[in-house]
Amino acid sequence: MARVRSRRTGAALLAAGCALTLTAGTACAQGGDGGTGAPDEGLAGARPPQQRGDVATVEREDLESVFAEAGVEGTFVLHDTRARESTLVGAEAAHVRAVPASTFKMANTLIGLETGAVSGLDEVLPYGGEPQRVQAWEQDMSLREAFPASNVPVYQELARRVGHERMAAWVDRFEYGNRDVGGEDVRDRFWLEGPLEISAVEQTEFLASLARAELPVDAAHQEALREIALVEEGDGHTLYAKSGWAGDVDPAHGWWVGWVERGEDLYTFALRLEMDGDADAELREPLARELLVEFGALPGEAAGD
Repeated sequence: MARVRSRRTGAALLAAGCALTLTAGTACAQGGDGGTGAPDEGLAGARPPQQRGDVATVEREDLESVFAEAGVEGTFVLHDTRARESTLVGAEAAHVRAVPASTFKMANTLIGLETGAVSGLDEVLPYGGEPQRVQAWEQDMSLREAFPASNVPVYQELARRVGHERMAAWVDRFEYGNRDVGGEDVRDRFWLEGPLEISAVEQTEFLASLARAELPVDAAHQEALREIALVEEGDGHTLYAKSGWAGDVDPAHGWWVGWVERGEDLYTFALRLEMDGDADAELREPLARELLVEFGALPGEAAGD
């Protein structure tokens, strides 16, 4: 019997307003760049593939109804790394950058391990003793505990230990979003309030490098991150993901990002939603899963099967 383990996590928003140009070498007016590929161009509702470098991109306007029916605005990107194809639902928003919120915990974990700011996943870091908006965060935790709990103050402590200069250097080395961590004064919140921003397309590019162990950090540290990002195993697939909720910016938004491994196939994905509150936050993972099934990245009955 297949073993299945599940963890609730989250992702997805949309910041509207950027004109998408899919010719090679151009970028979104608000800073997004790079596209990715496409499903079968014969699918109803799919625009013909556009080429961006050596990656094809297909827009699925028909699937924007997934967000409309849920009463939210959002965007979703699926990148098929083997086929070098990306599928965009809500294509304009897919190239708009927004703060990564807790999805940055993936990069923060790697940087913390690589710089020696933390000795390993099980070293306990202090949360600081201050009241938190989430009561569960009011305790010292290891990264193994803090990552699935999305403990913000513990990861802020990690960022302070890394230090502003080293953090800036590593974010740049990872080519993460706009690569802007701001000044020393925001060293422990640049991913929550800005200036660091990343698009859904860029999330899938970063995650592809991570999932293929191609980031310029020790392979053991990338494997450690895989351990704590694991959400589900079963039915011939493995799912890794991280949620994010940017509630301190306007408009507020939420993410659910990650990757799926199915045999030799590897799919990275990013969902971003505009969110008005807790009810919208609960939609991040279900909507992402629905689209992952639709595109065949996760098992299940996709529409049209």
